[in-house]
Amino acid sequence: MHQRVGFWLMLVFLLSGIQAFPQDELKKITKGEALSAATAKIQPTYPPVAKQMRVEGVVELQAVITEEGKVEKVNILSGNPMLTHPAAEALKAWKFKAFMEDGKPVKVLAPVSFTFNLGRGD
Repeated sequence: MHQRVGFWLMLVFLLSGIQAFPQDELKKITKGEALSAATAKIQPTYPPVAKQMRVEGVVELQAVITEEGKVEKVNILSGNPMLTHPAAEALKAWKFKAFMEDGKPVKVLAPVSFTFNLGRGD
């Protein structure tokens, strides 16, 4: 039994390392750099159930942006689970100017956040 648990723990450890490894090679940029390079920003749709339940909050995401300025992958870092999916879907539709390093376009890792706020009139 202990060997089986050890095997699964080792497998999870190895797989989590494999997923994180490509991100280590990416150029990391700031939120400000990402926002200023965005050429198309789609706002997330507020889920009706979240509105009804008066759920608000910030969703923190990380986007892998290709050399062509397209969002390749979105990682959810934090946020209410009712809000994270629409935020991630909106970010996938964003477009960016190419990020340059040494005169060449590079793939980057960019933090982006969305604030879901109902306001006073909702």
